[in-house]
Amino acid sequence: MSEESKCEDGACAIDYTKDNPKSTKTTVFNKSYLTPVICFFLLMVGIVFDFYEIPFFKAPIPIIWFGIIYILIGGPVLLKAAKLMIKGAIYNEFVLMSVATIGAFLIGSYEEGVAVMLFYVVGELFQDAAVNKAKRSIEALLKVQVEEVIVLENDNATVKHPREVEVGQIIQTKPGEKIALDGELISNDAVLNTAALTGESTPDTKIKGDKVLAGMINLTKVIEIRVTSKFEDTKLSKILKFVQEAVGRKAKTQLLVSRLAKIYTPIVFWLAIGLVVIPYFFLGDAYVFQMWFQRALIFLVISCPCALVISIPLGYFGGIGAASHNGILFKGSNFIDLMTKVDTVVMDKTGTLTKGVFEVQEIVALNFEKELLLELTAVLEANSTHPIAEAIVKHAKINKTAFKATNVEEIAGYGLKGQIGEYEVLAGNTKLLEKFNVPYDEKLNSSTETIVVIAINKIFTGYITIADTLKNDAKKAIMALHNIKNITKVVMLSGDKQAVVDKIAKQLGIDEAIGELLPEDKIKEVEKLKAAGRTVAFVGDGINDAPVITIADVGMAMGGLGSDAAIETADVVIQTDQPSKIATAIKISNSTTKIIWQNIALALGVKILVLILGAFGMATLWEAVIADVGVALLAILNAVRIQRMEWKS
Repeated sequence: MSEESKCEDGACAIDYTKDNPKSTKTTVFNKSYLTPVICFFLLMVGIVFDFYEIPFFKAPIPIIWFGIIYILIGGPVLLKAAKLMIKGAIYNEFVLMSVATIGAFLIGSYEEGVAVMLFYVVGELFQDAAVNKAKRSIEALLKVQVEEVIVLENDNATVKHPREVEVGQIIQTKPGEKIALDGELISNDAVLNTAALTGESTPDTKIKGDKVLAGMINLTKVIEIRVTSKFEDTKLSKILKFVQEAVGRKAKTQLLVSRLAKIYTPIVFWLAIGLVVIPYFFLGDAYVFQMWFQRALIFLVISCPCALVISIPLGYFGGIGAASHNGILFKGSNFIDLMTKVDTVVMDKTGTLTKGVFEVQEIVALNFEKELLLELTAVLEANSTHPIAEAIVKHAKINKTAFKATNVEEIAGYGLKGQIGEYEVLAGNTKLLEKFNVPYDEKLNSSTETIVVIAINKIFTGYITIADTLKNDAKKAIMALHNIKNITKVVMLSGDKQAVVDKIAKQLGIDEAIGELLPEDKIKEVEKLKAAGRTVAFVGDGINDAPVITIADVGMAMGGLGSDAAIETADVVIQTDQPSKIATAIKISNSTTKIIWQNIALALGVKILVLILGAFGMATLWEAVIADVGVALLAILNAVRIQRMEWKS
């Protein structure tokens, strides 16, 4: 956000370190806090000299003394106010503070004028510190990318930037180094720290052939990886893009308050002028200009909308940061608001509630050679990226097969059809055989196992039983959702058989489970829920889930195993692949929104009270500045509280 745009929202401070952008933390402290500390000391000395009527501290010494302090502390604010006024931007906190403090000097309230400016600048420094704290977890993520990578070419090791590495090349990563690009592990095994991507601190052991991602840290030995994605297409690059976009997307609450601040500021500005002018027409000779001018100054000081416009973006920053720390990426603060309204959570089964890591359990051949049946099925399934297809291919070990599939057609929600030599092969669910009018044993429909049925040359020739297991926290995830007050319904949608879906739903305690759905059927089910007035969050991981994720009120994707299509279309990405994080995301959203509305109520309530007191002469400039800075600091402390909370599903 540019400096000007930040000032329009009232959420910017003067940067005392901009003359030295290469400052270290120590230098930042010196340049940011040293001037206010010196000015505070000089102010206190001046107040003591004035109070005890020190002989040399007589006119014009006080105005010179306090004037120097005022220029030291308020110079950057006055300069910024002047620049904005030249551009026609009159209604902002810099102009308000400048008018109020210069006015205090005009009526002889030197100490109050300096104090207002000093406390305002100190408040802005505190606000900056709080914003930086809120951004810290996000900024830490932005430093994960690697600048150099070792590429192995023709037995030579070459150092390149990851952008220069092509798909298929071999890269080497040493112990303690971050993996630069997504790829497939070609070393026998590796122990990796995945915390930067998933928030999970427990080391993850990978074996040869497993997928590894950019940003993971190699812990034990030198490993080699075959690159599968270009630099800009890595999961990490996409995550960073999401995070950077997230901080720029404002929630409705944030936009509303920014708009209100732009209306509110000119109103109080003109009310302050009215407070000086209007009493003259009613009081006549009893009118005292200095008294009403001072009341107008108090009115201006307390009217500054700092607490509102800084604490609300800070609250959303805190929410996004807390979520990121827990392996949850919100693609914008607007989705935090949307998440608080969700009352129905709909989930896909495979890869969301289950591990999505299938293994072949049994191969049944009917009047056909078992080994040939498996080989033909695997050759066809090699054309699909579905986890079930990958399990069959892995089990069959078809590296040296002479067969090749042609005219392969993937029929979404059904399975695959293709020609392999003299064989026309169908492999999928029972609906696929029904679609091609192939008779089969209908007892398979009532099986509670995941089964791939196979037909060769329009004859049912057998089936393969596949097993998937529930994720470790699946049951905990459903229990956590049921414990959230505003979640009234949890639904599971799957393309798997109804018997399988019912079995899992019973195990987990899911309210409603619907199986045997095509991708378009899932869309219809979600649309039915929305038509019934429900606010729906849909959680999925596959390419076929992308359309449903898009039409849900809040789309959520599993970011580890999830497909790029699902992650791209989702509003919220769960990097840990843990379904229990769904409840965590909702809890963080609820807490963030609660804190933001607390800040709005606090800021408006105190400001209105002191504005009224100031208008009737019952508040001084000291009380006005303490109320303004005090409310801002309370709102900031309340906003950063979200980053210290424990989030357990």
